[in-house]
Amino acid sequence: MSSYIFVLMVGLLAGAISGVIGTGSSIMLLPVLVYTFGPKQAVPIMAVAAVMANLARVMAWWKLVDWRAFAAYSITGIPAAAIGARTLLALPPHLIEICLGIFFILMIPARRWLVARDYRIRLWQLSIIGGLIGFLTGLVLSTGPLSVPAFTAYGLVKGAFLSTEAASSLMLYVAKVITFREFGAMPLEIFIKGLLVGASLMAGTFIGKAVVLKLSNQAFQHLLDALLLCSGISLLWAAFS
Repeated sequence: MSSYIFVLMVGLLAGAISGVIGTGSSIMLLPVLVYTFGPKQAVPIMAVAAVMANLARVMAWWKLVDWRAFAAYSITGIPAAAIGARTLLALPPHLIEICLGIFFILMIPARRWLVARDYRIRLWQLSIIGGLIGFLTGLVLSTGPLSVPAFTAYGLVKGAFLSTEAASSLMLYVAKVITFREFGAMPLEIFIKGLLVGASLMAGTFIGKAVVLKLSNQAFQHLLDALLLCSGISLLWAAFS
């Protein structure tokens, strides 16, 4: 019972943080879920929880969703996420973690370079990126930091960024959960655990909204950089530990 309470407390904190910067809940929760439920249950539990966390961000910022960006990103990302989930066991996870970890860290100077030059990607470019990130979302637990530079380069910030990224990620994780279900990796017990963890993430998301409303755009950009750095280091640490 105490382990469940600890998971829910971490979920509340992770939900609040991801509610501010748009992602990071999976990175915070994964070690706790693996320790509590084991690695085989941790991934499908987190997939269900991620669906609920993204749904909460969409609900919190519903009026600011950029539906054109959402459609462009999701139309390629959804089928790519299903394909990625099906090939999950075909690639060495350590190699994926190393590549993503290095990519996240390099994206800090790259993102600042793009911002300094006011570079903007177009809808068709966002659609291509959605397919690539969707495939990686099916392969690994969390690719949230990858979508950060994509949607910010499109020109979205704060509530518009949080809502649109969440709506798009929601569709990708739904595809992943359905694929897990087809493979028999989502029995009712695991699904219920995912719902419980997801409920704590949803509660934390609405707490995070109050913080976002008080943030300046500059402070928000600094938080995104901190997320990319922490995400990259954590993935490299996991790969080499």
